[in-house]
Amino acid sequence: MASLLYICSALCAMSMGVYGQYEWQARDAFDEVRLRMDKVNADNCPIQHLSDLYLPEDAVSHLPDIKEININPVFPNRTALLHLHNMAMSRSFFWSYILQARFIRPAINDTYDPGMMYYFLSTVADVSANPYINASAIYFAPNSSYTPSYRGFFNKTMPRFAPRTFRADDFNDPIHLERISTLNTFTVRDLGAIRNDSLSTDYASEFYRINEWYKKWLPDNVVGRHDTKTTYQVEIRYANNTNETFTFHGPPGADEFPGPVKWTRPYFDCGRANKWLVGAVVPISDIYPRHTGFRHVEYPTYTAVAVLEMDFDRIDINQCPKGQGNSGPNHYADTARCKKETTECEPIHGWGFRRGGYQCRCKPGFRLPTIVRRPFLGEIVERATAEQYYNDFDCEKIGWVHKMPVQWETASHHVREMYLERFYEYRNFSVGARSLHTSKMNIDQALKFILGVNERTCKQYTPQDLILHGDIAYGADEQFTNEAKMAVRLANFISAFLQISDPKEVYSGKRVADRPLSEDQMIGETLALVMGDTKIWSAGTFWERSKFTNRTFFAPFAYKKELNTRKFKVEDLARLNKTHEIYTNKPWFQFLKQRWSTNFDALEKFYMKVKIRFNETGESLKKYEHYPNFYRAANLDHGHWTAPYFDCDGKVKHWVITYASPFFGWDSLKVKLEFKGIVAVTMRLLELDVNQCPDKFYVPNAFKDTHKCDKKTSYCVPILGRGFETGGYKCECLQGYEYPFEDLITYFDGQLVEAEFSNIVANNPTRYDMFSCRLAGASSIHGSFVVLLMVFLIVKLLLR
Repeated sequence: MASLLYICSALCAMSMGVYGQYEWQARDAFDEVRLRMDKVNADNCPIQHLSDLYLPEDAVSHLPDIKEININPVFPNRTALLHLHNMAMSRSFFWSYILQARFIRPAINDTYDPGMMYYFLSTVADVSANPYINASAIYFAPNSSYTPSYRGFFNKTMPRFAPRTFRADDFNDPIHLERISTLNTFTVRDLGAIRNDSLSTDYASEFYRINEWYKKWLPDNVVGRHDTKTTYQVEIRYANNTNETFTFHGPPGADEFPGPVKWTRPYFDCGRANKWLVGAVVPISDIYPRHTGFRHVEYPTYTAVAVLEMDFDRIDINQCPKGQGNSGPNHYADTARCKKETTECEPIHGWGFRRGGYQCRCKPGFRLPTIVRRPFLGEIVERATAEQYYNDFDCEKIGWVHKMPVQWETASHHVREMYLERFYEYRNFSVGARSLHTSKMNIDQALKFILGVNERTCKQYTPQDLILHGDIAYGADEQFTNEAKMAVRLANFISAFLQISDPKEVYSGKRVADRPLSEDQMIGETLALVMGDTKIWSAGTFWERSKFTNRTFFAPFAYKKELNTRKFKVEDLARLNKTHEIYTNKPWFQFLKQRWSTNFDALEKFYMKVKIRFNETGESLKKYEHYPNFYRAANLDHGHWTAPYFDCDGKVKHWVITYASPFFGWDSLKVKLEFKGIVAVTMRLLELDVNQCPDKFYVPNAFKDTHKCDKKTSYCVPILGRGFETGGYKCECLQGYEYPFEDLITYFDGQLVEAEFSNIVANNPTRYDMFSCRLAGASSIHGSFVVLLMVFLIVKLLLR
């Protein structure tokens, strides 16, 4: 009987389960989502209930919103989502432009649209250029896609067309004998190649269980309306100095509701990638139907959607309680295990979908124990046993706090001299461009010079003054990573097209090879870089001499004059013929050309397994004639960052920094690769955050260790989003010290510290001398009877 009771109790305990890492931890929202994810896999997803294939909409919080991108800073735990957002917008702008670019060219009985391989390789490049993006697709509405890839197919549409690429797990692939997952193998499919009677595989059907991305924008019923789609204007100047203004319809503008990008709920990509994905969806516009002969019945319509997706488990979650900056919706709000009596939660990035992506900071009025150096790390708190949790991870109360002084006074002579001796660069300093060339930089004078150069004053300086040292742009490779990846993506696409697509290849049946890249396609791709990412002020695709079809020089260069605009400009820089103006003589072009003149072994090798449609109506899939195939292209590290410069004679008259990425194709004999050109994007220097905190001696940061924290009692921590000005940091108290003031924060703000230090330099009333932490020697000002008694006895013994 006893054994029976024991077995029953054990079975009950097993059925209840343990949801936290330890039994003492209560089940919360994170555990619920984890259980739902583990419930679905590749084997059982076809028979799961539809609701089980989706997670709650608030399972991903703090989604990038284009209305806030240029207002509020985007923090590191959302930069991957932001890039997904920008890539989806860029793809939508390009396809909308190129599908309507036929109105630029003369009317002929053929289509100017890109061929099928252009679509396939475009989605491949979306994924190959960014390890965080795991899938890219273009889903056309039924009978909305035109193609030049079949003979006799003019003004006919394919029933369905949906080129999609997703990153394959090549760990066990026979082409990789090392048995190591390279992340460089892609599965490419045309999801529109289906039988007419197969509703469950028709992505436009109600029976396709995971097509929420399709329903976000399609079908688009706009019959009878010509004014439902946002228009964008492009002024084009060609190499022969002829001009054209082209207006095309695109996705909704940033100032419209709900904006151009819609997000899907996290869903299980059943039968395809078999992963939990999150997608950004942007509509693609076209004038539909085509070639009717009656323009008034051809309406701007959303004919397709661009969908880019990333793995759900690579997205950071925010476990902190709701508050300012975390107002919700957030499914994981208040699941952090910080002790709310003495600590508060602060999220940190890089943890993905797992617990512990936060730290527990002391609340105002509390300080860390003297044996603790930094705030309690959430991962350590989550792994703690019950005994450790209840006995540790507390902050100690500060027993005596100051009021912040209201009346300020001018610093005394010896105090002011002490600080000017410590920061001697403020006593004897250079001004103008010379302030950047001193042994100890006066950051205020350096920024005064940089911020003082503009379109009107740049002519006053020498060309050497308008090129800064590279260490001025410290952090650009990290803060402008998304923009650099946009250039890498286009360079990867051109490399793939030049190496994979052969316009002279002959196929069986009606299918024909893609034509060579056209001027309109390259103009559209370059323009899409500027339109898709607001931080990119100009972009160019610069072809090497005689490498573009039927052109000696070709360099479409797109730029904008304002930050938020719907008017853009494009010029073919091949029209410039002066020696100092020719783009092939630019330092960044020469650098990459020389670097990649002979040896290409370091390039990334990308493998593709492409399956295309059996015929023009779809029916089924078949392997592409070259299966599997590969191409070589540059990655992010193979590009080149320029030093910051002010292009006084250029189109973008700002302090800028340029990133350039090379692309490659076969030589005339198709024996070896050769350098074909570069893709360059340019960003404003003033959108960088200045880092004034100390770092190792070899770190190339011109503003390193220019902060004004009291080094004896505090240390400097950078604050993101402050821009190219001083004060982008906070002064946190060192171990064994405490913040002495009654305040809502527990640190000295860098902007306030810099302002008060400027008052000392100018000999104005200041409180800078009070910005130092206090030694944490006692928890209160109350005396101890035992200590007083011991002191009395010791003194009495000494006086005998």
